[in-house]
Amino acid sequence: MGESGQGLGREGRLITGGFAFAMDVFLQQIINGLVLGSMYALVALGYTMVYGIISLINFAHGEVLMVGALTAWSVISMMREAMPGAPGWVILLLSTLIACVVAAVLNVTIERVAYRPLRSSPRLAPLITAIGMSILLQTLAMVIWKPNPKPFPTLLPSAPFHIGGAVITPTQVMILSVTAVCLALLLWLVHSTRLGRAMRATAENPSVAALMGVRPDTVISATFIIGAVLAAIAGVMWASNYGTAQHSMGFLPGLKAFTAAVFGGIGNLAGAVVGGVLLGLIESIGSGYLGALTGGVLGSHYADIFAFIVLILVLTLRPSGLLGERVADRA
Repeated sequence: MGESGQGLGREGRLITGGFAFAMDVFLQQIINGLVLGSMYALVALGYTMVYGIISLINFAHGEVLMVGALTAWSVISMMREAMPGAPGWVILLLSTLIACVVAAVLNVTIERVAYRPLRSSPRLAPLITAIGMSILLQTLAMVIWKPNPKPFPTLLPSAPFHIGGAVITPTQVMILSVTAVCLALLLWLVHSTRLGRAMRATAENPSVAALMGVRPDTVISATFIIGAVLAAIAGVMWASNYGTAQHSMGFLPGLKAFTAAVFGGIGNLAGAVVGGVLLGLIESIGSGYLGALTGGVLGSHYADIFAFIVLILVLTLRPSGLLGERVADRA
């Protein structure tokens, strides 16, 4: 009888331990998904803002992310040589600010050179131009920064924080915090400032907005600047999280962020955020459990399929996205 009770107790402990382990794995995947989804959301906002204003899918947006990350890498390398004793967070902050300026100048140049002359053309022309700009920027970045991957330095403390059985690094905490601040500032700008009202008016009807004193070209340039700043921040966070930067790093995040924008409802700010976070969670949880079920044979290497499965399902079942397109708020 004692042996039987002992066996049951051991079995119960095994079941309890297995459940606790499964919950720890699930919590870890949730954290990873939120971090990944936060970066997708920042890039998706750039897509959805430009589409809301001029109905253009800026496929060069992922390359703006890449330029931001590589610019930050260059600035960090120079600052670490010039100021060897400077705190890591100061170097990261200054390099991110410079990356935002470079990305904003680049995006405004793209808009004026490649998109503005085609604004009254059929929609296929600016779409092809956007794809061409994406390839051009990748090639220029490969020439400027060389094709080899660059190790992105860890400038924040590396000791992780423990949440139950899951861990989160200071870099991931920074990503979640910065994303939350950026989203709050963007919503305030769109809904509570004169520029935001001009953006919403231009999105509603550019001709009528011009009659009311709004300058559509200025509003469009401001939209590209805001999108570029968000993309540059996302690029620096992406490189910080994964520890590497290279000329081709923006293509896949840009494509997935576009998927997130479509998922939430292209042209909808809230939809871009919801789509980005949900896509990150789906990708992280899906790849994590796929790897666990297959003993590591499938997993992170096949994580990309989840984004495109979501894109196919959304376009098939709900083309307007989860939240749909809200004309009054699409800025």
